[in-house]
Amino acid sequence: MYNFNDNYFMHEPHKDCKNAAEINLMNTMRSLWEQHAAWTRAAITSIVFSQPDEEFVTRRLLRNPKDFADALRPFYGDSIASKFSVLLTEHLVIASELVKALKAGLTKKAKEAEKRWYQNAKDIAAFLAQINPYWSEESWRAMMFEHLRLVTAEAAGMLRGNYQASIDATDENEKHVLEMADMMINGIIMQFPEQFA
Repeated sequence: MYNFNDNYFMHEPHKDCKNAAEINLMNTMRSLWEQHAAWTRAAITSIVFSQPDEEFVTRRLLRNPKDFADALRPFYGDSIASKFSVLLTEHLVIASELVKALKAGLTKKAKEAEKRWYQNAKDIAAFLAQINPYWSEESWRAMMFEHLRLVTAEAAGMLRGNYQASIDATDENEKHVLEMADMMINGIIMQFPEQFA
């Protein structure tokens, strides 16, 4: 179980929540990243096992980028929020393509999708670093790459029938996305201190 206090904030000035605005931001971002991880696993499961709910699960997963945009819009406006939604949607669509290619044994197609997936991760990291001076491109790239590694491990474990390995990767990814949420929370609070005074 993830310890709520572990790595909550990366910078000392905002180690503890001080008011309702910070708590609301924390709850929103942590929920969105947890939903991102949970619905990604649900989509992988549906694809790998050809479940009849694949269309519905995918639709729910693709709501996540729009929900992120809604959360970011009050801070960054429509254009930036929409751009992040587009990038995160690409992240999810490419992941789906990769899992389907791996399932079908299409090695060349899987490698091509993986290459685009990592480029998308770089694009997300660069974009976030551009809009917030407290978000490091290098840190976000490392975070995104680790997320991709863990999602790949979830899918690979399922495809190989190594379900314990897939579950272990899911547990790691759950902790990891909460760290991503905390990095996002901290950067927003530091960039917009007047909204959290």
